[in-house]
Amino acid sequence: MPDVSRTHLVLIPSYNTGERLFSTVAAARAQWTPVWVVIDGSTDGTGERLQAQAQSDPGLRVLILPHNSGKGAAVLHGLQEASAAGFTHVLAMDSDGQHPADLIPSFMHASQQRPETMVLGRPIFDASAPLLRVRGRKLSNGWTQIETLFAGIGDSLYGFRIYPIAGLMEVMQGQPWMRRFDFDTEAVVRLAWRGVKPINIDAPVKYLRADEGGVSHFNYVRDNILLSWMHTRLMAEFVLRLPVLLWRRVRRLPPFQP
Repeated sequence: MPDVSRTHLVLIPSYNTGERLFSTVAAARAQWTPVWVVIDGSTDGTGERLQAQAQSDPGLRVLILPHNSGKGAAVLHGLQEASAAGFTHVLAMDSDGQHPADLIPSFMHASQQRPETMVLGRPIFDASAPLLRVRGRKLSNGWTQIETLFAGIGDSLYGFRIYPIAGLMEVMQGQPWMRRFDFDTEAVVRLAWRGVKPINIDAPVKYLRADEGGVSHFNYVRDNILLSWMHTRLMAEFVLRLPVLLWRRVRRLPPFQP
């Protein structure tokens, strides 16, 4: 039987993932209750099919957005609904089968023991990982370490992680960014600025081929430009915050609220 929680839920944003969505949801449901899926304007019929499935599964809830708005926007919608329902934490995972559903309980238990933290997956790559993406994330991780004054974030891009709902909602509602591919990295940087400490847990990542049902909406040009713009913004803010961050670190005070 899957673990059941009134505070922690699994949140899966999905856009045109096809059949892979159903195996991802099934794997998550085998490990945890509840599981929520946000259909981000999908046109492949998966939203309607999953809603029908949810009618016979009280542990599954499906939220459907009318238009595709991006991963961050889908997560924010889920956060708002989860907060209204009384939940305090979400474990976000991708719908494309890359993330290890069998690790959901261990991540959740780590968060339940230390609810003030964010629990971050630290990816373990196998031979399926595109070399260009593996090398590219090292650059993003390097910038993230600088922007957070080496707060200990193991990986800035891996989307298998647990967020405290209230803190992340405040971060996202306070500015217009973090709605698309820039969501994962900016979320951990801004939460670190708020004093939310990371817990890093190793987790495998699997890049599925098209013949295995793998679906990727990553665009090397568009999304790398978006990441570059994001780090430019974050570095500019970091420079402005640096005197206070350093003073508080010397005084061993928690970071200020942005």
